[in-house]
Amino acid sequence: MTRWRMIRQMLFDGRGKPLPPAHRPVPASWRDDAITGSVLGHSTVFLNFLGVQVLTDPVFSRRVGLGVPPFVLGPKRYHAPALGPRELPKPDVIVLSHAHFDHFDVWSLRKFDRRTPVVTARATADLLRCHGFHQIHELDWGQTATIATRHGPLTITAFEVAHWGARMMRDDHRGYNGYLLTRGNHTVAFAGDTAYTPAFARLKDPTRPIDLMLMPIGAYDPWIRAHCNPEQAADMARQAGARTFVPIHHETFKLSAEAMDEPAARVRAAFAKEPHRLLAVSVGETFRVPLRPAA
Repeated sequence: MTRWRMIRQMLFDGRGKPLPPAHRPVPASWRDDAITGSVLGHSTVFLNFLGVQVLTDPVFSRRVGLGVPPFVLGPKRYHAPALGPRELPKPDVIVLSHAHFDHFDVWSLRKFDRRTPVVTARATADLLRCHGFHQIHELDWGQTATIATRHGPLTITAFEVAHWGARMMRDDHRGYNGYLLTRGNHTVAFAGDTAYTPAFARLKDPTRPIDLMLMPIGAYDPWIRAHCNPEQAADMARQAGARTFVPIHHETFKLSAEAMDEPAARVRAAFAKEPHRLLAVSVGETFRVPLRPAA
């Protein structure tokens, strides 16, 4: 398939309604003394992190791209979100990795309370302010914000990934991040979107291992310079010392040439010798992270 044909198919996809999700999580049943979550679709993860409710890259729209719903020019979902915004508990914080339309969907963000704290990448706050958000924390690599919540503080540190942040053609001043989310002795890494990079090895800390890595695994053919493949994702998680792994950025939007089910099959194979580390693969599956004893 040529690149133009692939892009044309992506933009002018004539399919009907997205398929219903195979799984529907029940966040109201998740305990506040655990790390429990679900990938709702693409890179949208709802996480109960020891009582703090975290929502990453919220995208619930049927299409993502330029325009105003329902007139949006961009990829169409293959699967409906596992839960919609009104079915979720109120998030304590929203985390945005970068400004690409499939990660930073203003029409989805507008469905949440504008008083919700938002952590976002460098030079992206303007995209939030114009929609009424005002508790905005812009982070560049190595910078940290601590968010006060009703269940205690959540510390968020931006780390380096291999991607780019421009929303349009010329706004390449915008940043792009992965994040370490920390509560007490526990850490969750949300990798956002990335190609293969040795930067993940610098995250390894034997005294504070990463409990969970949320890592993108799709859209690598032919875009391998911007998106890691499943084997690279697994390798970077190992380099970072992550104890468990949940894939994101697959099964939802057709952004590249590989089959929709190929990334999931390849990531299962990548963890075939240590299946206990792969907590969930399909959209909507609920995962619970085995906690390490307190130091």
